[in-house]
Amino acid sequence: MYHNIAKSFANYIVSKNQYWIKNPIQSQAKTLEFLIKNGRQTLFGEQHFFKEIKKYEEFKDSIPVRDYEKFKIYIDKILKGENDVVWPGKPIYLCKTSGTTSGIKYIPIFKNAIKTHINSARDSILNYILNSGDTNFIKGKQIFIQGSPILKSKNDIKIGRLSGIVAHHVPFYLRSSRMPSWEVNCIEDWGEKVSAIVNQTVDQNMTLISGIPPWVQMYFEKIIEKSGKKVGDVFKNFSLFIYGGVSFKPYVKIFDELIGRKINSIEVYPASEGFFAFQDQIEVDSMLLVLNNDIYYEFIKTKDLLNGKKNYIPLSEVEVGENYALIISTSSGLWRYNIGDTIQFTETNPYRIIVTGRTKHFISAFGEHVIAKEVESTIKEVSSKLKLRVREFTVAPQVTPKEGLPYHEWFIEFDQINENLEAIESTMDNMMQRQNIYYKDLIKGKILSPLRITKVKKGGFNDFMNSIGKLGGQNKVPHLSNDRKIATELKNYIIKR
Repeated sequence: MYHNIAKSFANYIVSKNQYWIKNPIQSQAKTLEFLIKNGRQTLFGEQHFFKEIKKYEEFKDSIPVRDYEKFKIYIDKILKGENDVVWPGKPIYLCKTSGTTSGIKYIPIFKNAIKTHINSARDSILNYILNSGDTNFIKGKQIFIQGSPILKSKNDIKIGRLSGIVAHHVPFYLRSSRMPSWEVNCIEDWGEKVSAIVNQTVDQNMTLISGIPPWVQMYFEKIIEKSGKKVGDVFKNFSLFIYGGVSFKPYVKIFDELIGRKINSIEVYPASEGFFAFQDQIEVDSMLLVLNNDIYYEFIKTKDLLNGKKNYIPLSEVEVGENYALIISTSSGLWRYNIGDTIQFTETNPYRIIVTGRTKHFISAFGEHVIAKEVESTIKEVSSKLKLRVREFTVAPQVTPKEGLPYHEWFIEFDQINENLEAIESTMDNMMQRQNIYYKDLIKGKILSPLRITKVKKGGFNDFMNSIGKLGGQNKVPHLSNDRKIATELKNYIIKR
């Protein structure tokens, strides 16, 4: 019965979604029209002459692109309790997330927008059911490793983390099978929370597990520690892993070993600002860009953004393989908002993407512009080739070494390593040169020395994240940065060569 109902529902939803999949440009045009119509009723719309906007070029000319720091003046008005600031009415939530120069960020989520998060998460699973034929996971327990659902309130607006907010909107048909319990989910201390989740789930029929890879890894390791068995032996019917937040590539090998067998996985791309994409085909390593979530997308080549150019383009003008910064306008009142993510299109029929990194997470101390996708691919390929188990890593430039030429320093936490570090360094550097021509030129031109590895103690990254109050939840270690702030803070967790 479960099988037939699930397949029928999956067929219905996937068929319904074909309109915007097959008519992407028309769907985007309707979205823009809808957003402008509603935006006219707001302070933001008045200030940016929304009543005069009829087409995309006028929209682009009327509204400057902003990041959070420049958009914050409107968030402050919302926090004070003002209505109709960026979208009609008040948001029902302010999503609390980590900021950069502004510290904590508060992203508004209006009533109509929260539904899009829930529906897109649902659609990702329904696509999986239709494409794989697997419905067995429905019969078991599902766990979503996430932040606390406890919300605070200010001026009648609830405030919390995205995963905690979403926990209040679990569909009725998942509530009986969803784990952990509400009480366990509310535990604030991450180490205590993971232990409680393990105790609550180790003897359950877990079939679907979801979360950010490094935190799920921590959960898996504690399951093994408690049971003495591989995760796949503890959860014999575990068949689907859903992840997002960071690239899964660096974690594939260690997950295979922790689980003890291969299982299916699908990637999703939710953020505080909206649910942008999900993997609709398990055999395709990219995600379908969602075009029915009241989000209007714009793009700018990453190199143009960094050079101060303003060559913003709509969806219809994107090119496969180009690295773009993602700009969005949404039904939560984010207007031409730079979310800080970079993506690449893998195809345009339909529009599928991969996340390549963050606009502020790159290395270009010498003009090389190394991005997250390149370092993550290097870790994955070298780990597979040399049979390494990498738990976590980050990369930073060493501009002023005590001797010799500058280099990229890779801080890596290995699970086990007895191999020659020099051999690993050489293999990784060759891989980086193949992926990034600018990096190769700097190495060949004797501007940079080949990369060097600094080993991090077992559990060092978790200890580091705990020391800065960012262990667990939606927090994750940046895999690269253009300065040495993280490198300096890691000094207490390294193993000297």
